[in-house]
Amino acid sequence: MKEPRILVDFDELVEPDLVLLSQTDSKDDSDGNPVSLHAGLRVKIYEPDFGADGQPDCLVAEGSVELNTGAVSWTKAAKWCCRIDGRGILHESEDRAQPAA
Repeated sequence: MKEPRILVDFDELVEPDLVLLSQTDSKDDSDGNPVSLHAGLRVKIYEPDFGADGQPDCLVAEGSVELNTGAVSWTKAAKWCCRIDGRGILHESEDRAQPAA
């Protein structure tokens, strides 16, 4: 990846634009640096994946940290979620092709 991101599982989407992020107030990024989580923090997230050509091409997104309201029972173990911004979830190769907002 071109920049550090926090690992998530996009299969843990609570809403189309909300993914579980962490059970604790800190999570290491892809470079091993701890990130202190708090409401409103902008984060970059990822999940390992492969492109149509079979080559590694992570799924990536950006968004803001939110406290998990636990509205759905299976999500209650997570303290924090990430509200994904309007660009949505992209493969990293697609993300690089788009100009930054």
